[in-house]
Amino acid sequence: MASIPTPSALDARTQAFPVLTPAQIDRIRPSGHSRSVHLGDILFEPHDVGVPFFVLLSGSMEIVQPDFDGERPIATHGPGEFTGEITMISGQRCLVRGRVTEPGEFLELSGDALRSLVAKDAEMSEILLRAFILRRLALISHGYGNLILMGSRHSAQTLELREFLGRNGYPYTYVDLDTDKTSQELLDRFDVKASEVPVVICSGRNVMRSPSIQKLANCLGFNASIDDKQVRDVIIAGAGPAGLAAAVYAASEGLDVLVIETTAPGGQAGSSSKIENYLGFPTGVSGLELAARATTQAQKFGARMMIARSVVRLECGRRPYQVVLDGGDALAARAIVIATGAQYNKPRLANLERFEGEGIYYGATYIESQLCEREEIAVVGGGNSAGQAAAFLSQTASKVHMLVRGAELSSTMSRYLIQRLTENPRIELHFNTEIVALEGDTRLEHVTWQDRKTGEVTKRDMRHVFVMTGASPRTEWLRGCLALDDKGFILTGRDLDGMGPGDRNPRWPLARAPQMLETSLPGVFAVGDVRAGNVKRVASAVGEGAISIHLVHRALAEL
Repeated sequence: MASIPTPSALDARTQAFPVLTPAQIDRIRPSGHSRSVHLGDILFEPHDVGVPFFVLLSGSMEIVQPDFDGERPIATHGPGEFTGEITMISGQRCLVRGRVTEPGEFLELSGDALRSLVAKDAEMSEILLRAFILRRLALISHGYGNLILMGSRHSAQTLELREFLGRNGYPYTYVDLDTDKTSQELLDRFDVKASEVPVVICSGRNVMRSPSIQKLANCLGFNASIDDKQVRDVIIAGAGPAGLAAAVYAASEGLDVLVIETTAPGGQAGSSSKIENYLGFPTGVSGLELAARATTQAQKFGARMMIARSVVRLECGRRPYQVVLDGGDALAARAIVIATGAQYNKPRLANLERFEGEGIYYGATYIESQLCEREEIAVVGGGNSAGQAAAFLSQTASKVHMLVRGAELSSTMSRYLIQRLTENPRIELHFNTEIVALEGDTRLEHVTWQDRKTGEVTKRDMRHVFVMTGASPRTEWLRGCLALDDKGFILTGRDLDGMGPGDRNPRWPLARAPQMLETSLPGVFAVGDVRAGNVKRVASAVGEGAISIHLVHRALAEL
């Protein structure tokens, strides 16, 4: 019987800690081997990699988490129950300690054997994945992680670290130094100065002062199980909807696939509060939830995820191609899918970078919404992302000023969203309007905008502005290898036909025509927002990601 409550009542509790039937256990037996365990045996520890999966045939065990005061009880398991949470699928480091409390016999499976089981057995896949996901949600909701983040709501880096952990679904304990008066004792224990905030305490022993995203990911062992010497069938750069769809189809069809993501799965869609026009979700789905489901789905089939690493160069002289990461590591692949998306364009404003994370934001998640509680804010942009952000933030902000550079919304935004914005008394639309000045001391305090049609200038006391204007591709690392259009988007398929002899872009080198999502480099494909001529919808990005793997199979068959 488990000791942590799950998000729902009895039914969800039973789903998080089910008891397998003898017939179900018999289906698992061929994938593992029997192991005798004794009182006090430690089967796994926090930070362990490649932790086995155990089904208890007899005996019992407890799951605990070491902390400063000893151990926190998490759960207990008896006969017919099983160990593990989502790290069993992701391959990341273990978060807890497993100790035998009554001797008996356990059925042990390796991580690879478990992933093979859930990929081919639909019933066991549903039971195990549901339990793993619910257990991770319980860990997150109760702060049962091996990480403590001490920071301030007025710190841009604190916000960045919290978003990174939240979007990657990692459980942690947050200590707000602005309100928690007892936290000074913890700071003193590790000799931390106020200027070094935010501070991360990893596994109770590793203290990091103002760490970067990559250092935090390394401490948590996000990429510890990835073999960087392996030549893979396909590497996918970017884990937005297009990249995740490609990963799901590639892994489910037996390809050896690695996904490389700079921050967290989901891309721009991952920071969306709600996507309401995506097929199959009539009440909408948050970008975070959609990304989490797709990530688990890809990992279930065996896709590997490399988090908090960036691709900085493509070695395109010969196959297998190599992608070079920040830090200089090179990874080889027979085919590549580029799904790096696009980033919001930044207005040309003095002080913009100075206030980033200190009043200027490029996404609207739950964390930002809490910063805006009962305040007057501005959202800049006229597309669906800006509209969704305005509607979401209006739930906590006292007033949302939506600043739109154009004269109307109908050409850039879905009709249902326009109606929702115009009928919301907390949202005020300003057309033909753009920000002309940002002011403040250590953080944003005043915002000035101008009506370009009338010339009227408005200055407001305002501490939060959300910028979601246009998009530019992230393709600097591809110049010289792939053909790009004049805005930097990747040309694919028939768009390559119009390239004349005077073009500075690389020419298509083969006798056969390029496939429809194939770039000017055979075996390299572009999908989603990074591709020239793309349709900026989640559904189309998912479709392109899925189609690209069909084309990857064709390209691999040529080798």
